[in-house]
Amino acid sequence: MAKAPAKKTSETVKAAAPKKAAASKTVSVTDAIEKVCMDALAKLKALNIEPQLQSDIEWCLGSYSHDKNPVGLYEMGERAIEVFKAEMSKKTKGVTAKFVIDLEKVVKG
Repeated sequence: MAKAPAKKTSETVKAAAPKKAAASKTVSVTDAIEKVCMDALAKLKALNIEPQLQSDIEWCLGSYSHDKNPVGLYEMGERAIEVFKAEMSKKTKGVTAKFVIDLEKVVKG
């Protein structure tokens, strides 16, 4: 006697559906400079230092969101590196070597 074909239930259809591969998080270089500048701005605000640099970074971030030209962000990143290195030499709480190194990797990398 032949077996009757099994009925497909909604559970078996869901189980048989192919799983989507997880999208890898690759960050483009320009997205990385934008993120690093945002982090630098947040750190400057938290430390309440360099109000002119804070304004310049905010302006460059706004400009970048409109024209996608990261030149100003790189310039502000270099200025921020100098400020953070000076603060690190003063042993300012919250400015770590890792933070400065990560900033340098993106700006100079």
